[in-house]
Amino acid sequence: MKKLMSMSWLPLVAAALILSAAAARAQESKVGDDGQDRFIGAWRLVWLEEPGPDGNVHRADCTGMFVFTRDGHASVQVMYRNPQAGTAGRPVPYAQGGYEATFGRYDVDPTARTFTYHVEGALVRSLIGKDLVRSFELSGNQLIVKSSNPNERWRVAWEHY
Repeated sequence: MKKLMSMSWLPLVAAALILSAAAARAQESKVGDDGQDRFIGAWRLVWLEEPGPDGNVHRADCTGMFVFTRDGHASVQVMYRNPQAGTAGRPVPYAQGGYEATFGRYDVDPTARTFTYHVEGALVRSLIGKDLVRSFELSGNQLIVKSSNPNERWRVAWEHY
């Protein structure tokens, strides 16, 4: 009986060792704190700041969603509630008729705190085939993104659903 009882612990010990090894492998393969794993999922637009016609930065009245998949694909949609918003007599490079929609692949560079969005399809066709480099900051459940192009003075905050 004693031998039988001591053998009943073997499956539990084996299971614990297997789980421990799996957790260690997952930890080793995990991208750093600001790597791709933190991007995965759906994000809702919290605010978007952009220069107005007077040159001052203001918050646009819009809504949107940014989705990042584990296999490196992404899509973004932003809808200005007022279709003329954001135009201010100048061309808008990302939106058409008050709507922005793109999809493609992305790569994260956690050291540079940037991600590159490789546009494969877009409502604004001149974006197709472009590699858009974006600076990012992750804070809690928010992702703050801005263009790495100093001539583009917009910033947008996304919040994880």
